[in-house]
Amino acid sequence: MKDWIVYSIGFLAQILFSGRLFIQWFKSEKSKRVITPSIFWKLSLLASFLLFVYGYLREDFAIMLGQTLTYFIYIRNLQLQGEWQKSPKLLRWFLLIFPALIVIYAYNNGQYDLNNLLKNKDIPYWLLILGIVSQILFTFRFVYQWMYSEKTKTSQLPVGFWRLSVLGASLILTYAIFRKDPVLLIGHGAGLIIYLRNIFIWKKQVDEID
Repeated sequence: MKDWIVYSIGFLAQILFSGRLFIQWFKSEKSKRVITPSIFWKLSLLASFLLFVYGYLREDFAIMLGQTLTYFIYIRNLQLQGEWQKSPKLLRWFLLIFPALIVIYAYNNGQYDLNNLLKNKDIPYWLLILGIVSQILFTFRFVYQWMYSEKTKTSQLPVGFWRLSVLGASLILTYAIFRKDPVLLIGHGAGLIIYLRNIFIWKKQVDEID
């Protein structure tokens, strides 16, 4: 597939990821507290769908791994907010099995050797490890958020989520620089500013309560 098509998919995914953050940031600034609108999770799921496809087309295991781990957490948060159940049943089933379908289809049709995901000539082994570690750490913020939300039975973005976001995004930016990946570089560079701003809003909110 032509590079411009692949990068267009990646940039569209990052625009959606950035869009969810700007919407969340705007609403939080307006409310003077950190909030989580349902559109945040809807845009997250759509962007994750596209970025998974982008990672597959670039044969980038780190990207595919990161999106697979967070994909279902986005769905769970939509369930907690009661939004998932409002979607057409056919769409829900498709979204649930999509990650497995694309990998199984590509592998069985010989489009790539599964081992190539871990032995990409364009990605040195040390850089692949950095990318995987970065994605796992960045993904863990949503695991933390998911556990917190399950405990409270509400969909929230606690301060720990934003702290892990800052750390994970910083590492992914490092990966993006060495990988020369403009999609990751622009997306996470913009996100880092919003992550820091949400921490500031949270601290101000706590100070006002005290």
